[in-house]
Amino acid sequence: MTNSAPAKATNVILHAFDWPYQRVAKHAQEIANAGYKTVLVSPPMKSHKSQQGTKWWQRYQPQDYRIIDNQLGNTLDFKAMTTALKKHDIDIYVDVVFNHMANEAYLRSDLNYPSADIQAEYCSSKQYFEELRLFGDLSSPLFTEYDFVNAFPIKDWNDPWQVQHGRISGGQDDPGLPTLKCNENVVKQQQKYLIALKQLGVKGFRIDAAKHLTLEHIQQVWNDEISEGVHIFGEIITNGGASKEEYNLFLEPYLKDTNLGAYDFPLFHSIFNTMEKDAPMTDLVNPYSVGEALAYDRAITFAITHDIPNNDVFLDQVMSEESEMLAYSYILGRDGGVPLIYSDLDTSGINNQLGAPRWLDDWSHPTLVRMIQFHNTFHCTSMKVLEVGENHLMFKRGEHGIVALNKGSEPISLTLPGGKYKEALELNGVNITYHGDTGRLTLAPTSCAMLYQIS
Repeated sequence: MTNSAPAKATNVILHAFDWPYQRVAKHAQEIANAGYKTVLVSPPMKSHKSQQGTKWWQRYQPQDYRIIDNQLGNTLDFKAMTTALKKHDIDIYVDVVFNHMANEAYLRSDLNYPSADIQAEYCSSKQYFEELRLFGDLSSPLFTEYDFVNAFPIKDWNDPWQVQHGRISGGQDDPGLPTLKCNENVVKQQQKYLIALKQLGVKGFRIDAAKHLTLEHIQQVWNDEISEGVHIFGEIITNGGASKEEYNLFLEPYLKDTNLGAYDFPLFHSIFNTMEKDAPMTDLVNPYSVGEALAYDRAITFAITHDIPNNDVFLDQVMSEESEMLAYSYILGRDGGVPLIYSDLDTSGINNQLGAPRWLDDWSHPTLVRMIQFHNTFHCTSMKVLEVGENHLMFKRGEHGIVALNKGSEPISLTLPGGKYKEALELNGVNITYHGDTGRLTLAPTSCAMLYQIS
């Protein structure tokens, strides 16, 4: 397998989680102005929709790959979105769900996808669905019972065989999501889908639930042809870095046996433990060197993913607003990885300190936008730690950039290298003073700064 395409030189990804495609298109110019180079959208497949709306997780239960028709829009909306983004030189990445199909056991006992009811709908509205067709013959099922492994629920989540062959389920009474085999038909259909999306202009793929796919399956689907010219990264959730069992069982083999990127959960947990717990800031000086971060050229870095606020099991990993902003200043200020910024439409129901939906339009927060602009300015320049302590970290980017963080409960004053600086984030409690040629940066408790040298 060849390497997937490297990310752009300044490639910050906006995860427009569960945004309708028309909404993404509407905000294309603003997204570009904010400094994003890529937008990641929820799975563009056929999944359940209704006039009353559907839950976000239903986008992750595919009924068919051959058309885009779900609560977020259809193939025509998707094409219009890619056109709008392209006008502003923004790439489109998509989330793909290849481990399983929709749990429809409450409706039927067979494993034909799409179901007989949907096939009948295709037949009765043939012209409409032909307009939406990406590939294939809609008159026959995409998958049948021969394309699925035997059904059993995952019970031991530290047993790779169970995790990669069992059904993801919501409990003992839930039959779970039908798990696809790695057979010739499944691989062929999944590749056809990816090729069709590439022909529509898609430049990247997020592999949902990559932890549940066998390495053989990943390697067969993402062959040289599919991988050429696109950025591919998998979601393999772990509870930490190289010292953790989940890392050794799932993430390490994926990194060793593929050349694809991955969500940097090791780094996330390092950041979380530093910002929210008692771990010292020294842990963030070079986490890669101790197995607590992925290699710079394979990592998707983040302060939050869509799973964290939207699944009860991960809610304890939601940072405070102050810690999350410090986390963003770190991942957008440091050297390495492709930063991903999460923004939803209030899928979680979690509010911020002002009582508004926490991540609604967070992508356009003025402080975050200034951080992105700093990232785009200094990306690919050298990084040198200037000062570090239990609660603070200051490092230099290139010749003219400075990043400083104070996670402590007391203000801190730091000495700046020679020269005059402009503070970019415009946060309260951050001040620069000069005594002769010596500059001092004062940071309020739980605050951060990004500085540009101006002389």
